[in-house]
Amino acid sequence: MSDDALPDGLAAEINTLLDEAGVLTDRRLVMRMMRTAIQLGEDDTERLDLKIASAALAEMRDAFRLFAPYRGVPKVTVFGSARTLQDDPLYLQARDVAASLASDGWMVVTGAGPGIMQAAAEGAGPALSLGVSIRLPFEEKANSLVAGSDHVVAMKYFFTRKLMLIKESSGFICLPGGFGTLDEMFELLTLQQTGKAEPTPIVLLDEQGGTFWGGLQRFVHEHLAPTGVISPGDFDRVVVTDSVDAAVAEIAGFWRNYDSMRWVGDTLILRLRAEPTDAELDELNDRFAGMLTGGRIERTPPRSPEVTDDDVLQLPRLALHLDQRQVGNLFRLIGAINSLATAPAL
Repeated sequence: MSDDALPDGLAAEINTLLDEAGVLTDRRLVMRMMRTAIQLGEDDTERLDLKIASAALAEMRDAFRLFAPYRGVPKVTVFGSARTLQDDPLYLQARDVAASLASDGWMVVTGAGPGIMQAAAEGAGPALSLGVSIRLPFEEKANSLVAGSDHVVAMKYFFTRKLMLIKESSGFICLPGGFGTLDEMFELLTLQQTGKAEPTPIVLLDEQGGTFWGGLQRFVHEHLAPTGVISPGDFDRVVVTDSVDAAVAEIAGFWRNYDSMRWVGDTLILRLRAEPTDAELDELNDRFAGMLTGGRIERTPPRSPEVTDDDVLQLPRLALHLDQRQVGNLFRLIGAINSLATAPAL
């Protein structure tokens, strides 16, 4: 079988099966997954590899179903140590920041375990908490806030769990933790740095007067940036604070004017809540000309693929030809857009 198509007879049989199953939309994508599964069988793939692929797909399906009813609700993921005790100041910080965001209509996503995860779920409350737990020998049950509810899904693999903890959220708050928390935090930074994820606010929240994230910040500035292994300013997209109010302001403020982005060919389209004035547009061009491969940042109507997908067509848009090596600077451009005088009030 070729990598691009199924034999005609087999394709017809699968189409009949999809008809009987009632699969009417995105048939090409479903066919692609079925084709890949058949090819895995043809390749004489080892049993363990098949088990990994099968379990990962099943876990993602379960997680997609968990999040689907809340697609229109903004979500923030809170990361932090499972070992944090309830009388720890960090526990209170996690609980308070989650409660504040929940009061503004945000759902709070956690890893569904104890410690910081339980504190965030407590702050948000059961109705506004979603959990993506991991099955471990020593931490195999979700915390009591989500355990036994339809607001939690359990994962076998860390990579599928991490995908779902990141994929659905529009903001991230990381409290101090160990290897797992640092892994999650660096995954966020890597996705942002490489442009593999759309820009989102990332807050590193410490206890009042705490030095945990400050130590990381010094390491970045004293060791990573000077040696050239990251670009200058790569860490600027992260807010380090010990203030719950500042953390909430960063998460909400990031979406003050900026709504979303989409690539149409080699043109980046930014969708805004309020259209900038001519003077504001000139100011953006003056400040961010170095990000462009040519041309200017300009207003644009919805492009044809956006119209086809009915993709937030009511919003004003800016178009630019972004230098892909400057993808990290998108965070600064979005910050400038959110600071325009025409931006909606928070």
